[in-house]
Amino acid sequence: MEAYIYDAVRTPRGRGKPDGSLHEITPIQLATQTLEAIRDRNAIDTADVDDVILGCVTPVGEQGADIARTAVLNADYAQTTPGVQVNRFCASGLEAVNIAAAKVMSGEALFAIGGGVESMSRVPMASDGGAIAMDPAVAYKTYFAPQGIGADVIATKFGISRDDADAYAVESQKRAKMAWDEGRFAKSIVPVRDVIGQVVLDHDEHMRPDATMQSLGALKPSFTALGEEMPGFDTVALLRYPELERVNHIHHAGNSSGIVDGAAAVLVGGKDIGDKYGLKPRARIRAMASIGSEPLIMLTGPEFVAGKLLSRAGMTAADIDLWELNEAFASVVLRYMQAMKLDHDQINVNGGAIAMGHPLGATGAMVLGTALDELERSGKGTALINLCVGAGMGTGIIIERI
Repeated sequence: MEAYIYDAVRTPRGRGKPDGSLHEITPIQLATQTLEAIRDRNAIDTADVDDVILGCVTPVGEQGADIARTAVLNADYAQTTPGVQVNRFCASGLEAVNIAAAKVMSGEALFAIGGGVESMSRVPMASDGGAIAMDPAVAYKTYFAPQGIGADVIATKFGISRDDADAYAVESQKRAKMAWDEGRFAKSIVPVRDVIGQVVLDHDEHMRPDATMQSLGALKPSFTALGEEMPGFDTVALLRYPELERVNHIHHAGNSSGIVDGAAAVLVGGKDIGDKYGLKPRARIRAMASIGSEPLIMLTGPEFVAGKLLSRAGMTAADIDLWELNEAFASVVLRYMQAMKLDHDQINVNGGAIAMGHPLGATGAMVLGTALDELERSGKGTALINLCVGAGMGTGIIIERI
């Protein structure tokens, strides 16, 4: 059975505590509002939604206790609609959509919703711990280092300079500003409302469209101390990559993804259930995949999962009209462009997480929606969407516009 995408929505990516527009908005409110939008925009009986899968990277505190099922209940979905939270780090939101699609393809679900939520201001990143970082025996065995170190190792290993990264970041800001000015995100955006229904945020508020090479050049690298001083992760990196003389630290707040809050949801279903509601599919899912990659450098998984996706779909890179890769760090996208032999005008044409932010559990579903909207706007046919993943993984999907 084939799986189709019928709708995709997201909140704006906003700043939360202490002084952002979302400072009083909880993660359950964010997730609830995207589920309500999917139901109301498509006028579906939620009894036909057989599962809701939400990515959430730090599922503790306000994001704990299976936030997907909590959001289902809070959004007044049918009691029969279950919900499950999944964590594939930065790709959790796309992994959730892939699981939803697999349920439809297998016949387990009529409709399934995949998406994600992350309130990084209220539930700090890594506050859930984990053996890969906290258990010395595990960390030693896997050459554990923080993602920023991995991003800087990518830059060093593949010859990506600070100027390269900053130039990419400036362009991301310009593209995001252009996309907002031209209304390219309007179809998907669900404004965030407070408890009395007033809109508190209707745009991505992390953007810095006035960024220049000069302003970014004034920023100090963020991961030098982690690498060169205690705990000295550069030493770990050089043990894993002894061919490197040193790690060149090029990443900073201006060429790395922003810490923000947000949520997204994608409605996936088969043809028969869409016909029941008179819904026209927006895209067909051609292939889905995840893969593992080297865990210290960590962020090169997208190039490998892209190859896996293309092979499964019986396609080549030349068959892809639009590429979308989460901008976790500038070097991640620049290395991907090297490996896949892509020009910048083929990828992230509306900017990305460097400009708009990266709400960890939600971003995968967000970038999928962005690619879907852009296929429709531009009249192009196919898109390959993927994300790098902590601990060395990649997750992706190929969609075809209908």
